[in-house]
Amino acid sequence: MEDTAIFAGGCFWCMVKPFDTMPGIKKVVSGYTGGHVANPTYEQVSSHTTGHTEAVKITFDPEVISYEQLVQIYWQQTDPTDAMGQFQDRGDNYRPVIFVKNDEQRKIAEASKKKLAETGMFDKPIVTQIEDAKPFYPAEKAHQQFYKKHPFRFQLEEAGGREKFIKEHWQKQNN
Repeated sequence: MEDTAIFAGGCFWCMVKPFDTMPGIKKVVSGYTGGHVANPTYEQVSSHTTGHTEAVKITFDPEVISYEQLVQIYWQQTDPTDAMGQFQDRGDNYRPVIFVKNDEQRKIAEASKKKLAETGMFDKPIVTQIEDAKPFYPAEKAHQQFYKKHPFRFQLEEAGGREKFIKEHWQKQNN
């Protein structure tokens, strides 16, 4: 059995590893979605003219890992209070979005967002958008599995604020 989920949470390089390493995940693809240009390039998306957001499309086995669990992992990779990017990555192509493909995913994502807001973990409102899934365009080969191909560069990206934020806001929550 197989299902898919699409999440945008800033630089797609940083969004692959947290899912890729979980049991039940069959594939994580970096790509672009949410915009109005078919088959965009990285340069086009970076120019802020396509409407696209960097995202990951996750193929998973719902009998091993649920969509609800994926949404929980997603929250813990992001700053859900920052609508205009994530950490050092600024702009609409880095905005946090949960792209839902059906009513069931929407219900789960909205309930999870509401629950997160009710925890009072954050002083600011939760601004991550929940939007209908649009066509997903895989990114160029160089952007796939980046954390494995370029570990040092990946570490530099993570050090741009994501790692520190996760430690401060999410790890204390999980202990």
